[in-house]
Amino acid sequence: MNFRSLRGRDLLSIADLTPEELKFLIDLSLDFKRRFYAGERIISILEGKVLGLIFQKHSTRTRVSLEAAMSQLGGRSFYLSWSELQLGRGEPIKDTARVLERYLDGIAARVYRHRDLVELAEYARIPIINALSDLEHPLQAIADMMTILEKKGRIEGLKIAFLGDGSDNVLHSLMLAASMLGANIYIATAPSYDPNKDILRRAEEEASRSGAEIRIVRDPVEAVENADVVYTDVWVSMGQEAEREKRIKDLQKYQVNSELAKHAKKDFIFMHCLPAHRGEEVTEDVLESPNSVVWDEAENRLHTAKAVLAVLLS
Repeated sequence: MNFRSLRGRDLLSIADLTPEELKFLIDLSLDFKRRFYAGERIISILEGKVLGLIFQKHSTRTRVSLEAAMSQLGGRSFYLSWSELQLGRGEPIKDTARVLERYLDGIAARVYRHRDLVELAEYARIPIINALSDLEHPLQAIADMMTILEKKGRIEGLKIAFLGDGSDNVLHSLMLAASMLGANIYIATAPSYDPNKDILRRAEEEASRSGAEIRIVRDPVEAVENADVVYTDVWVSMGQEAEREKRIKDLQKYQVNSELAKHAKKDFIFMHCLPAHRGEEVTEDVLESPNSVVWDEAENRLHTAKAVLAVLLS
């Protein structure tokens, strides 16, 4: 496989990729990381290319990794706050899309509503990249799979335990990626926080092909028992602040703490997409433990961003 199969494509969901394409992106990300630490600068891949970043939500890792990735590959990026564009004054997305496609080579958009991304992709003839929506976070999932492969040497057959909000956008993409690559994923969540049914159905289809297992459980110990990877995310995402007290009450039994972590394999890795709320979804001692790989996971957002941008925009 080479760049050509992905060139010019949108990436709104992990499900937009085949398992082979996902593996290719992970391998390319690892190669970019190796070359980065070898001091090799690859500033010609996206020379002359321009990426627009349309963000409705705050961001640290997604924005900086995409901007740094474009710079390191020789391209440029423009940060375009949704509120500062005419979108913030009511211009239709389809109008903005048809204008920006004439200025830019690609758009990475971070939005509240996934359907806004779908409309943007429908009307823009340049690649649209999901930089986070209420439904998915594919860039995070690619970095997560890269990190697991880097730390464990394989993905297929591993047990991944995710604890907390099962309707989480990060979990949706993680679940799809894991099932595509043959990893078993156990999701421990409260009854009213189950994953999106359509995404779960698609993940189950992928799992049936790869031999992976997807289980939704209510007991956090069952999820973590003999797990190779323990993953969690914040319980209150941007836009859910009004539900904060209820969410914390509903999900408190799914906190990742040292007592729960004892049920995982001794060499388990702890993952979190960040930012972390210490004392809520995870305790300080787990986040800062030798098992934690969250800082490497965050760094890998840069190398996977380079891989995605290189293949979509080149």
